Amino acid sequence: MPELPEVEVVRRGLQRWVSGRTIAEARVLHPRAVRRHLAGGDDFAARLKGHSVGIARRRGKYLWLPLADTDSSILGHLGMSGQLLVQPEDAADEKHLRIRITFDDSLGTELRFVDQRTFGGLSLHDNTPDGLPDAIAHIARDPLDPAFDDEAFHTALRLRRTTVKRALLDQSLISGVGNIYADEALWRARLHFERPTAGLTRPRSAELLGHIRDVMNAALAAGGTSFDSLYVNVNGESGYFDRSLDAYGREDEPCRRCGAQIRRRPWMNRSSYFCPRCQRPPRPARPAS
Repeated sequence: MPELPEVEVVRRGLQRWVSGRTIAEARVLHPRAVRRHLAGGDDFAARLKGHSVGIARRRGKYLWLPLADTDSSILGHLGMSGQLLVQPEDAADEKHLRIRITFDDSLGTELRFVDQRTFGGLSLHDNTPDGLPDAIAHIARDPLDPAFDDEAFHTALRLRRTTVKRALLDQSLISGVGNIYADEALWRARLHFERPTAGLTRPRSAELLGHIRDVMNAALAAGGTSFDSLYVNVNGESGYFDRSLDAYGREDEPCRRCGAQIRRRPWMNRSSYFCPRCQRPPRPARPAS
């Protein structure tokens, strides 16, 4: 599933090619693509027509397009395979085209939402006073947000009484981090994914945050991580950060730091990749005497 760097790459593309344009028409071609818009596809399309698109924004793995002359926004979530593509109007329809949005100008391009697995979608929501779609008001700020509170993150981390990877994937604590970048940041920080958060010191959590930011900025510079053709930017191009991954997806390959074989362990219906030498598992708690 796309994480913060991939969604940010898409947001930047939307900002360049869609923001500032006026919507001429929207057509919903598959009802699941707007299932989070409870009023249905016809209502979704009607409420977009004639409105201009504001500055594209993102929080964590969600992105949205404010309708500049309303108090509403088009909220997008890419799910497992969603793509927001800016295509020439005369380009052939994609096999899994779900929504088409055309514009009232002469640029000759339109916005298409394509989704093979239909886990993602678009929906229209009222904005909170902070300018967020109300459906994601509970989502925490992400580590690249200038207003992210490092001290509050450390305090919340210590209070969660959980393990560090579970905490990193908790979108109410820190948003935008998923399985890939959690494994990468933990490898850089030399932390095992089952390390209890209660024992993390302030310098250690600060170091971890620094690694999260570093790996996400590196992924952004590479256009994100693409393991297949399902994640692409608005021009249909794949990212290439998968070539730089140090842990994720590298089972049995040598650790680039110490040479030990990277291991994979089942974890919460996913996998965790780690170096058994650099990322020592936590010691079992001693039984009470």
